[in-house]
Amino acid sequence: MNFFKKIFGSSEAASDEENESEYAGTSAQNSHLSLDEQFIFNFKKNGGKFLYCENMEEVNEQFENILEENDWFENEVLCYEPALFSLLEENKLFYIAPTKPRFLLASCENLIADEGSVLFSSRQIRQNKPNELPANIVIIATTSQILPMKSDGLSAIKRKYERDYPTNITTIKYFEKAKDEDFTQYGSVAKNLYLLLLEDL
Repeated sequence: MNFFKKIFGSSEAASDEENESEYAGTSAQNSHLSLDEQFIFNFKKNGGKFLYCENMEEVNEQFENILEENDWFENEVLCYEPALFSLLEENKLFYIAPTKPRFLLASCENLIADEGSVLFSSRQIRQNKPNELPANIVIIATTSQILPMKSDGLSAIKRKYERDYPTNITTIKYFEKAKDEDFTQYGSVAKNLYLLLLEDL
């Protein structure tokens, strides 16, 4: 069962994406896309796996599909957010002091459209650096978290946390191993990342 066929937007948008894939990367090429479409286009170009969800029932269903696809049931999971614990408990996943977590389950601060990246802070990943996180990551985010650029994401964090400002603000951008000749990813850590994007607008 290939549940990744559920793509946000029309099939026409998907064919446009295929036609432009070899020219992707310049903002001029993506200027005709909406903010949501621009993020999804760049996120998928970076190797991310994307699932659009209209409600929390679909989030739960797609999360179970991911677990089934990867045989992650009854495994250890890294998760620092109490709001997500019930999702783990429902699926018999162990998150208390994991020693060998199979994946990270987290929310995020924002999704950055122009580079297709995910912006995190210490609220989601504590003080872990990207290379210290599990190779597999499942993110639950909302469409209202999509912002044009990283500077917009940093401004949103400042507004959101007026006093108790988080630390370890970082982005993860690459979601598959780089080809040998791709020097743009030098020093970055590729993650197998699934994004469950919940419509909230």
